[in-house]
Amino acid sequence: KLVNTVVPYLVQAIRGKDSCFSSIERQSAGSYYERVKISEPNEFDIMLVIPFEWNTTLQLDESDDTGAYYYVSFKRGPKEKGWLKFLEEDGKLSAFKMLQALREIIKQEVKNIKGMEVTVARKKAGSPAITLQIKKPPLEISVDIILTLKAQKSWPPSTQAGLKIEQWLGTKKRRDFRTEPIYLVAKQNKRETVLRGNTWRLSFSHIEKDMIKNHGNSKTCCESNGPKCCRKGCLKLLKFLLEQLKRKHPKELEKFCSYHVKTAFLHSCVMWPNDTDWHLGNLDHSFQQCLGFFVDCLRKSQLTHFFIPQYNLLSQEDKARHHFLSRKISYELNNGFPVFHE
Repeated sequence: KLVNTVVPYLVQAIRGKDSCFSSIERQSAGSYYERVKISEPNEFDIMLVIPFEWNTTLQLDESDDTGAYYYVSFKRGPKEKGWLKFLEEDGKLSAFKMLQALREIIKQEVKNIKGMEVTVARKKAGSPAITLQIKKPPLEISVDIILTLKAQKSWPPSTQAGLKIEQWLGTKKRRDFRTEPIYLVAKQNKRETVLRGNTWRLSFSHIEKDMIKNHGNSKTCCESNGPKCCRKGCLKLLKFLLEQLKRKHPKELEKFCSYHVKTAFLHSCVMWPNDTDWHLGNLDHSFQQCLGFFVDCLRKSQLTHFFIPQYNLLSQEDKARHHFLSRKISYELNNGFPVFHE
């Protein structure tokens, strides 16, 4: 309720403050909206999406060899002259400048919200989000606002061999997904030699949300009168386990996030595509199977991005961290998950 009071107010205010943001729309992402949140709903992810029409031709240029990070520029000068203030000298659209402008508007506007205390948290290095803290005792909620571009254009070549869901959700579903617009979030590419803040990263959260909601190999899986499966239960447990371990070892595990386990989970859905592999009564078995796969990825320091196969989410220089987490998970697996009872 609180989030649904604050966000629409901000969207209206942002639209009126800058012509480049006038068509901004809200899109919900993250675990709360995928219905896989474990603990109390105190964290929300909201994407603020700027849609580009068919006739605005955005050009994407890869910024490194991951296939995930891009420079964005206008093929022809933008019709809306307001965009010029967000361009670098070389014509690249600066994520940094846009985030800064958005942040300033939000900082001003939250002062006008009545009935609760809303503040903008300090910038976290490398995080693409503008984080709001909403306080209305006894509640404290954080909302991550993520600036996103949405373009009606075909997916980049790096995604060609990804999304291997033919056996799981079907060839037609894959084809439909690949006709969806592409989303780019303002995200610093740490591998750039000069950190300029003008890179954008592909985001597939809208498709991940769809796959997690409509997850069955048969169309009736988990529908009101259909057979129930344990896929979502597995994902919840994976996320909860990582959350608990991060709480215990914040320093060693700071580089891990729920996206790592979500990716491992999606790969598991592909490896075991049938609904019969995920019987509701087999939750413990399926969970351990997913975990086994994830531990294997950690040991090899190799977790392939689900949509961009050339992109490894576990960088080779963090091997010690990967092994630390794999040891912690193996300990939990072999001892009946003591961390769940703490």
